[in-house]
Amino acid sequence: MLYEVIGIVRPGNLAEVKEIVLAAGQLVLQQKGVIRGISNWGIFSLPKATSVHQMRHHSGHYFAMRFDSSIKTQQAVRNMLALDPRMIRHAAVKLGDGKLSTMSRFGAPEWST
Repeated sequence: MLYEVIGIVRPGNLAEVKEIVLAAGQLVLQQKGVIRGISNWGIFSLPKATSVHQMRHHSGHYFAMRFDSSIKTQQAVRNMLALDPRMIRHAAVKLGDGKLSTMSRFGAPEWST
């Protein structure tokens, strides 16, 4: 199935974002999944101030990753992101209905400002 993960990492250090995306990507690849695209959206303000891991955040570094994998792999990626103290928030959604004709219409993740 095709999934998209949108993550928000605490701002200030691009290396942290790279490490998190690398770890999530390696997990997908180890479980015989395929990464379809990774997009760095940059730093944006959060819709409202959020407290996570005893810290209050007003902005975050956004990224998106699309990948094909099994349900267990997608759950493992979500669990890994949930346990990482550098993450502010993340969301994972299934794209399409699993048919090739539908999934071929999805392009690269885009962000329009």
